Amino acid sequence: MSRDKNNSDRPKRPRISPRKSSDDSRASRSEKPSESKSFKKPFSKREGAEHKGTNSKFEKKPFTRSNENDGEKKPFKKPSRGGRDFDSRDKYENGNLKYGKKPFNRNDRDDDRAKSFVQKRRLTKIDKDLHKDTIRLNKYIANSGICSRREADELITQGLVEVNGKVVTEMGYQVQKTDRVIFDGQSITPEKPVYVVLNKPKGYISTTKDDKARKTVMDLVANASPYRLFPVGRLDRSTTGVILLTNDGHMTKKLTHPSFDVKKIYHVTLDRKLSGEDLRTIAEGVRLEEGVAEVDQISYIEGKPKNEIGIEIHIGWNRVIRRIFQRLGYEVESLDRVMFAGLTKKNIKRGHWRILTELEVNNLKML
Repeated sequence: MSRDKNNSDRPKRPRISPRKSSDDSRASRSEKPSESKSFKKPFSKREGAEHKGTNSKFEKKPFTRSNENDGEKKPFKKPSRGGRDFDSRDKYENGNLKYGKKPFNRNDRDDDRAKSFVQKRRLTKIDKDLHKDTIRLNKYIANSGICSRREADELITQGLVEVNGKVVTEMGYQVQKTDRVIFDGQSITPEKPVYVVLNKPKGYISTTKDDKARKTVMDLVANASPYRLFPVGRLDRSTTGVILLTNDGHMTKKLTHPSFDVKKIYHVTLDRKLSGEDLRTIAEGVRLEEGVAEVDQISYIEGKPKNEIGIEIHIGWNRVIRRIFQRLGYEVESLDRVMFAGLTKKNIKRGHWRILTELEVNNLKML
C-alpha cells in the first residue's frame, strides 16, 4: 500500500496561523492584497527556548512591576518628557518634601551679597587711599570735598593752592600727609568724605564720646569707615530711627543749619488718643520757650489707632516734639524718625547701617 493512499484515508487537520485574522484584515483594507506582507515580530532566543514545542497562542500582557510594600502589581507607565510625571520643577519650587526641606530665596541672598560686595569695595578703596604715603594734589583737594579733580586742576593752575606756604601750579604734584595744604586761606584735609546712614536703636546717645561711659552711636558704626565720623544732629537716647554720620564738615553744617529747612518726619506714639482739636492746635503752632513751634504737616496714621501720629517738621530745637505734646497734656511713649533729608531706614534693620550711594550723596548736596 502506498503512502499516499494511507494518508488519504486520514482526515486532514486544518492548518491554523496565529496571524490569520490580522492578515485577512490587512488584505481587506488594502487595494492590492497580493503586495501586502505580513509582519512577524521576532522574539528572543530566551523566549523561543521557553515556549519551544508548544502550540499555544501567545497573548500580549502588560508589563507589571511588583511593589514590595503592599504586594500589588501596577502597570508600568513610561513617563513622557512633556508630561507631568517627568517634570521635576515642583521639587525645587515647593521644596524636597521627602526630607522636609524648604527652598531658599535666591533673590534675597543675591541682593544681600551684592550690597555687601559694593560696601566692601568702597571700604577697600578708602582703605587703600588711607595707607598711601603720597597723593596727587588735585585728588587731595577733591577728597576734602571742595570740588572735583578737574575743577581742582583749574584752581591749581590759577595759583589758588598753597603747600607748606608755597604756591604750587605744577600739575600732578605729589603731596605728603604731613604737608599743610591751604585753599582760599583755609587749611584742608585729604580725607575722602564718607556718608553713613544708621537706624538708631533705643538706648544709644548721638555723641562721639560720653563722660558717663554710656553707649553711643559711634559704637554701632565703628567698622563703617577708617576715618572719624560725626553724627549730623542729635537724637534723644530713647528716640530711634534715621541718623546720618559723616566726616564732611561742610555737609554737617548745611544739614543742621535752620536756614536750609531740612525736612524730618517722625512716627509718634502717645499715651492716649489725640483729639481733633489738639491736632488742629499743633498744626497752627504751639508756643514754647524758644517761640512758636511751627509744624509743616501733622495727621493720623492710616490704619493705626489715633494715638499714633505722623508729624513733619524742619526746626531742630532740643526735644521739640516731646515738648509740643507735653504742652497739651500728652506723654510720648515712643518716637521714631522715619526720614531725614530724604534718607529713610528702608531695608536697614535696627542697629544696622549702610553707606550712601552716589545718587543719595548728590541729592544731599543739592539741598
